Amino acid sequence: MQADGAPEPFSTPRLDAIPLDVAHAEEMAGVLFDPALHTYTGGAPEDAGALRARYARQASGSPDPAELWWNWVLRLRADGCLAGYVQATVHETRAEVAWVVGTRWQGQGYAKEAATGLVRHLLDQAGVRTVVAHIHPGHAASAAVATAAGLVPTDERADGEVRWRRDAPRGTSGPAGVAAGRAPGTSGPGRPVTSGDGP
Repeated sequence: MQADGAPEPFSTPRLDAIPLDVAHAEEMAGVLFDPALHTYTGGAPEDAGALRARYARQASGSPDPAELWWNWVLRLRADGCLAGYVQATVHETRAEVAWVVGTRWQGQGYAKEAATGLVRHLLDQAGVRTVVAHIHPGHAASAAVATAAGLVPTDERADGEVRWRRDAPRGTSGPAGVAAGRAPGTSGPGRPVTSGDGP
């Protein structure tokens, strides 16, 4: 984590996760245009102007000084285009995560790669001890992504969604001084939404 609370970039074999910037709105509007991406999360695609406004809110951070909002866009290293995003809400040593990959790039394992990289980044670099995600019980593709990232379903529910969880191994400890955080969902600050490309 950077000193100003902004997220650190991280990489996976095919993807670079870059901290979100308002300048990403134009390209991301094209990435996220498909209404099918909102089947399980609600809402509708936003145009570039709406995304710019939302990204500006997200980049300005939480009004609660005890919170951080961490958001990254996913850039395919092979061709340099954006293909989705990941986000995390970190509260003390707990992070709630979400991922979305655009329709064009689904079915190629990018969501699994991104989610696995995000969870690893949080557990290894951000001092997080517990990672959770909330997934609609009918969203098999996103459940497959969560499984690949090492999360397991629990008996807990939130707004009808299943809470998935992964804890850091006992006896390990991450960096000290972790700030609390909360990542915005698609409709503004709040619980992240989860979508993905499945197997």
